Amino acid sequence: MTTQGFPAMSGTLEERAPFWRRRTGTVITSAALAAALFGGVTGGVVGAMNASPASVTPVSGPVAANASSTLDVSAIAAKVLPSVVQVNVVSAQGQGIGSGVVLTADGRILTNNHVVAGAREVTVTLSDGRTAGASVVGTDPSSDLAVVQVSGVSGLTPATFGDSDQVRIGDQVVAIGSPEGLQGTVTSGIVSALDRTVTVPGTSSGRHGSSSVSYQAIQTDASINPGNSGGPLVDSAGRVIGINSAIYSPASDSGQAGSVGIGFAIPSDQVQQIVGRLS
Repeated sequence: MTTQGFPAMSGTLEERAPFWRRRTGTVITSAALAAALFGGVTGGVVGAMNASPASVTPVSGPVAANASSTLDVSAIAAKVLPSVVQVNVVSAQGQGIGSGVVLTADGRILTNNHVVAGAREVTVTLSDGRTAGASVVGTDPSSDLAVVQVSGVSGLTPATFGDSDQVRIGDQVVAIGSPEGLQGTVTSGIVSALDRTVTVPGTSSGRHGSSSVSYQAIQTDASINPGNSGGPLVDSAGRVIGINSAIYSPASDSGQAGSVGIGFAIPSDQVQQIVGRLS
């Protein structure tokens, strides 16, 4: 798959491979995805699902620091890690791993639709290592967002969402998730570009066939790999400004997808609109 508007770039946009990782050790690529993914898992997981409207509100205050400032990654990690989970999925095609963001204390989790599309079983591993079963609350394939509900949990730490309209090119950011199943991995970088038109294959097909997913993304050079899908991209204050969902990866004979410093996140303002209407 290719990113629209990048005529000079060759290769494929790993929609589901970028953040979705099969436990067998193989990365699910765009091509494999269309034919074999659980209804569509991308780069760690790209997809859409009904989200919970609770605990997703913009926060006022200073926007992300610019690139000339010193980013305290350790402080950001300490604040945000309790709000990031690993999403484990079993489908007809095998097992996969993505990431998710805590929306409510009682276990509503935001992730990518492609992470849970076609799932027969979903479990969530919390930041403290506990694992619990989860069910899909709703999905929105058109935006590649989804919400799941973890069973029998309480006292979780909801993430704080920021205003993606205030994000500037050069702002420093941090990505958190489970690349290659390595839960709680923290990487940092900057906002490389804004309003990148990213188009990836749809994560589900029905009588009318598969439809593509297109959105205006935040581009970042923070390292994002298969398993990061559904995890947060946060600003210098630890506020979620995007949901990591895709990466650009040059085509290779092996079909493996990995970070080359071109990742894409769904802006938080768009995410909040979807979450607010899905339940």
